[in-house]
Amino acid sequence: MTRRQSLPMLALPALAMCLAALLPVRAVAQEERQAEPAASADTLYCEQRRLGYWFYCVKPVPADEPQMAQQPAQVTATQELDAVTGELRELKARAILYPTPENVTAYIRFQRAQLDRASLFSDVWQRAIWQDPELDYTLERPVGALAKKQWQDARAADRDAVMARLSERYGLFYFFAQTCGACEVMSPIVRSVADRWHITVRAISTDGGPSRHFPDYKVESGQRPRMGLEPGITPALVLWDSVARRPIPIGYGVLSADELQDRIYLLTSKEAGHDY
Repeated sequence: MTRRQSLPMLALPALAMCLAALLPVRAVAQEERQAEPAASADTLYCEQRRLGYWFYCVKPVPADEPQMAQQPAQVTATQELDAVTGELRELKARAILYPTPENVTAYIRFQRAQLDRASLFSDVWQRAIWQDPELDYTLERPVGALAKKQWQDARAADRDAVMARLSERYGLFYFFAQTCGACEVMSPIVRSVADRWHITVRAISTDGGPSRHFPDYKVESGQRPRMGLEPGITPALVLWDSVARRPIPIGYGVLSADELQDRIYLLTSKEAGHDY
């Protein structure tokens, strides 16, 4: 191959690179020429002739999107009551720290308004109870003198019926000590209740000393821990359920005869929560 023939072949790559570089320039120039008529038209109609809005010379301002109105936060009754309480405390503190006639009067007026509100609540409460027997607790536990007397008589009759049958299933463990002053008071009470209802009593001396009310006593030999009783506390009374074979602690210390019978009555015939 001669030198003259090799020159055009070497120049072809360079020529291709030049053409590639010129293409973007020509594209930009073409876009500018296309935009010139539009720009000149805008100048002619809008600036020189001032044709205005109907020839779209004035760009319309986009309308603002309507904003959703924010709903005010609903104040709960608890928050409202807390606010009243806070206002009352603030007025009271101000009246105490700065006892001007204005501060004291403001506190008295606000306090009176809350007293009226409380009185209204109490009145509506009472009317609601009168009109709905399910809400009236006094039907179960009367407070009036006449109704209370009738309720107590009926309860005493029910208790006596339970006590009359008690000896068929239950017996009494009575823990005492010769050196216990409270036991000297409690022993005759236990004796009288047991004799009235024919209940068998097993008296147990915790210190080995005798009791004149229970001459057939036994000396303690670990009975209290087995029954779940607190050690060292006398007097102590426990019912023994011969059917369920389990102890039922009644109480410690001195109890009146009525209180002793009421406890036995509740523990043997009433479930927890059914007597209140």
